[in-house]
Amino acid sequence: MIRNNIIVKSVIVVIFAICIIAGAGAAKVLAQDNTEPAKTDAMDKVHQEMMAKWQEYSTPGEGHKALEPLVGTWDYTVTWWETPESQPQKSTGASEVKWILGGRFLEQIAKGTAMGQEFQGMGIMGYDNMTKEYSGIWIDNMGTGMMSSAGTYDPSTKSFTETGSFSCPQEGGEKSFRGVTTILGPDKYTYEMFAAGKDGKEARMMEIVYTRKK
Repeated sequence: MIRNNIIVKSVIVVIFAICIIAGAGAAKVLAQDNTEPAKTDAMDKVHQEMMAKWQEYSTPGEGHKALEPLVGTWDYTVTWWETPESQPQKSTGASEVKWILGGRFLEQIAKGTAMGQEFQGMGIMGYDNMTKEYSGIWIDNMGTGMMSSAGTYDPSTKSFTETGSFSCPQEGGEKSFRGVTTILGPDKYTYEMFAAGKDGKEARMMEIVYTRKK
């Protein structure tokens, strides 16, 4: 009889312990369920804020509108100087500039002549909503490097001023330059490129005059 009572009591204790554990587990689950909506709301808010910032960053705006006058089909004349004292050399060609990737970047394709041979070049230019800068790259069949630059726009002079670098085989390394694109009207703009000479003074290396094709 005593043994049976002990067994019964032991069973009751075990069952009671199981109930406590089960209850604690249920309470924990309920607590999690109660806090889950709050966590979900917080995560949704963070996600919405992140998406709003990304949307603002990726949407073309006022900075991109300044590039619109460059869009079109152009004839161009290039004048360039080997040294500030040398006689200028000239060449001609045609260029097409168009918006790509939903109006986020300009693509320029140029074809013409340079130094008595066929010339082909390609450029990409855009405005970065985050850095508030215009940036660009240029490649052509006269070299194997990429010219890269970044700069700003001055609405009072309707000009873009950039600084960058390119590979210079004559000097055996990277060479810095300054470029200025000036919009002279709806049908004409110029590009000037400046770099330091052997004396360390900045001089104009190249000028390109673009005239819109009618």
